[in-house]
Amino acid sequence: MDIRLYNTLTREKQVFSPMNPQRVTMYVCGPTVYSYAHIGNARPPVAFDVLFRLLRLAYGEDHVVYAANITDVDDKIIAAAAETGRPIAEITALYERIYREDMAALGVIEPTYRPHATEHIEDMVEIIGTLVAKGHAYQGQNGVLFHVPSMNDYGKLSGRNRDDMVAGARVEVDGGKRDPADFALWKAAKAGEPAEARWPSPWGEGRPGWHVECSAMAKSVLGETIDIHAGGLDLIFPHHENEIAQSECAHGKPMAHYWLHNGFLDIDSEKMSKSTGNVKLVHDLLKTYDGETMRMALLSAHYRGPLDWTEALLAQAKATLDRLYNALRRMKDAEAADIEAPDGVVEALCDDLNTPQALAELSALATEANKSSELAWPRLKGQILAAGRLLGLLQRDPDDWARGDASDAGRIDALVAARVAARKAKDFAEADRIRKELAAEGIEIMDGPDGSTWRRI
Repeated sequence: MDIRLYNTLTREKQVFSPMNPQRVTMYVCGPTVYSYAHIGNARPPVAFDVLFRLLRLAYGEDHVVYAANITDVDDKIIAAAAETGRPIAEITALYERIYREDMAALGVIEPTYRPHATEHIEDMVEIIGTLVAKGHAYQGQNGVLFHVPSMNDYGKLSGRNRDDMVAGARVEVDGGKRDPADFALWKAAKAGEPAEARWPSPWGEGRPGWHVECSAMAKSVLGETIDIHAGGLDLIFPHHENEIAQSECAHGKPMAHYWLHNGFLDIDSEKMSKSTGNVKLVHDLLKTYDGETMRMALLSAHYRGPLDWTEALLAQAKATLDRLYNALRRMKDAEAADIEAPDGVVEALCDDLNTPQALAELSALATEANKSSELAWPRLKGQILAAGRLLGLLQRDPDDWARGDASDAGRIDALVAARVAARKAKDFAEADRIRKELAAEGIEIMDGPDGSTWRRI
């Protein structure tokens, strides 16, 4: 099976060919753990979780190595510690735990590795030392900087011209810069900063720059050159551009062969930002919406395109899942065949993770299941479940899904039981009253030979 991926570096869709099919490597930039993740932060881990699943299908689960880092040293983390008076380690541990729980609720498989920046400071110092020795970096007034003009093809990932690079780069206050585009590799410790944010180095106490963290962690757990490096569109410049500069100048070889980037997520057609007050946190959304519904919403658009997060999108995602789970409920007595995901779903995902097409193929299976006789159910049930596993969907028991997350499930169960008892007693007026009462709450009662069940509609 050929997997075709759009490579930001080459600006075209390419057939994926790993360096070693026995050890396919992928790195996705992870969170800076100083606060809650918003729904835009969830798009990369969900999108590339599908790629992880697809790669494991193609090459075998034991032959795909996936790393997603945790940035636990950063200016924002230091600022959060200063503002709250809490130790840095306490803040990062708390928000890492919340992040991982939130991603698990969205059906994200835990990566093979979760490297932490603080565990790889020596690796970062080593890379910086190599860059200094090779003439690609120098010590400025406030630390060590990478000298951008020392790399002839700097900018090849983003395609930006020099003026755009300087304008778009993060401002580093350092009067000793040799070039305006130069960026920090090592930041000298500032007066008043906590001891837990300082590490020794040949250039004095300090901490690594953001970009070199990922270069070092990717090298440490995956190797100097990896197959796939992925992240959000906003990371192309300067973060991924600078990762390439550091890694390739230090090691003399490509950092990654395929660079993948997901599109932006808006809220009700507006850019998500603190200034407009429309930031939607995953942790808060999970209090209202099922994680699988949120995952379905995130997969409803192609990962490279924009996604508008709206109530209507979530309602549609829920309705689609209801339909799929209802098809499975109809076939609940059938033994699912042990088969792989159908070709249509796999082919869609092999075409640059075309999740909308894959979901359309899955919907067609549900349609077929609803029209088919029981003889076809084992095959169709097996195909639907296999497709669901590949997409990270349909992980719930269909009956549990139909019940929803109702906190008053016991009360509803009692009303359904009372209705059953009324019907047995031929008190049809009471049975009809209970049915109407539940219908007014959006609850449908389904009578069958094995008894009565209910679901939210």
